Amino acid sequence: MGFLRIRTTVDERPGRLASLAAALAEKGGNILGLSVHPDADGTVDEFVADIPASADSVREALEGAGGRRVQVVPASAHELTDEPTRALLLACRLRAMPWRLPELLAELLRADDARWLYGEQVSELPDPTQLVVPVAARRAVRLRRAGLPFTLTEAARAASFVRLAQPPAQQPGGERTVRLADGAEMTVRPLTSIYREAVRDLHERCSPESRRFRYFTSMPALPPRMFDRLCDRDRGHSLVAGHDGQAVAMANLMFTPDPGIAEMAFLIEDRWQGRGLGKALARMLVMEARDLGYAEVRATMLSDNARMRRLLISLGATLGYTEDPGVVEARLPVGALVSA
Repeated sequence: MGFLRIRTTVDERPGRLASLAAALAEKGGNILGLSVHPDADGTVDEFVADIPASADSVREALEGAGGRRVQVVPASAHELTDEPTRALLLACRLRAMPWRLPELLAELLRADDARWLYGEQVSELPDPTQLVVPVAARRAVRLRRAGLPFTLTEAARAASFVRLAQPPAQQPGGERTVRLADGAEMTVRPLTSIYREAVRDLHERCSPESRRFRYFTSMPALPPRMFDRLCDRDRGHSLVAGHDGQAVAMANLMFTPDPGIAEMAFLIEDRWQGRGLGKALARMLVMEARDLGYAEVRATMLSDNARMRRLLISLGATLGYTEDPGVVEARLPVGALVSA
């Protein structure tokens, strides 16, 4: 008998997890821990199991059950501690000793090595066994772990952990000021019901094409029920940007049923497009998703929305077509964004 940590990527289909569990049971395995990681091309299921079979036979069994890129490494009884409790204890240590951030990050993700990166060294690495965790614009922590590549979920955990060692980014009351490249200043606040009329006016000033890019149809007004849903903090976090007493943009981060994934969308008045406001709002939403513990932010857009495609690519998103040839999906790992 021995403890094994097992990871496998699976397609997001009902019953796939049950098939993997049955395959482990056939090998005499006793599953002692389970976690699910959304990742770039599927879901990564991770098991800690007490199992008498060899690593090779476990790998073959899971591949036969539909698993892809199955990885099996030795584990220890120490790894059976409750994960939320372990993370909270590490968070307490970080608050007391923030200068030990690399060491504690390594412990959080069970990495083999962690060290600071500075200046030009700070960049994303193509090697999946290395993870660069941004701390500031020109400072990061690089983690290495042989055997188990890092997932998007682990990148999100690391980014949230780093925030504990940093001062609050948001001003009291939730109001932020954004200065665009041309000197114009925007006031950005959380979207609430008091902005109902302002958002209605924003929709009326936007061109039919701008509304079509946002809603896939050039609806002349936002239905009251949809506006209320955007204001519901249990369903998502939305922002409204104002200038000279008018709402000139709305940005929405909506929670989804998919673990670790949120969706974002924007509506920006035509005269303010192409001036950097969309990018500033996108960065705010992604940072908020990171702080909420999400691993990835997605955006669905019409294929002819070239400006939105360029914006998301500039932030590090990857684009892919959906079943609808006229619709494109962007996927942005929250750990890939560094706050300027």
